Amino acid sequence: MTTGSGDAVRRWVPASRLTVLLGEDDTYRHRPRYHEIVRRARDAGLAGASVWRGVEGYGVSSQIHTTRLLDLAERLPVMVMIIDDTHRLRSFVESNADLLDSLTVALSPVEVFDRPRP
Repeated sequence: MTTGSGDAVRRWVPASRLTVLLGEDDTYRHRPRYHEIVRRARDAGLAGASVWRGVEGYGVSSQIHTTRLLDLAERLPVMVMIIDDTHRLRSFVESNADLLDSLTVALSPVEVFDRPRP
């Protein structure tokens, strides 16, 4: 589909969102674990990955980690988000189980406003 000027028409397309929750201090082979997830996502050819640093959260320990001034800002929550095709994201998780096995990993359906690919 094109408009009168020849540009591709943007539309909503189905996709999936992979969300990985971890702590900023989590490491994998002496490097930040979130960095390794992003590197492997790029190497796998996934559409893109973003890392978000949280201001407060808790995990299995139920201990709250926060950036509030009076508290030490340690072990803050980090979220890695990757959006791509469902099958590609499932394959990514399965082939990187060694990296993701101790983390919270969620796969959710989303729609992406995108233009058709050639």
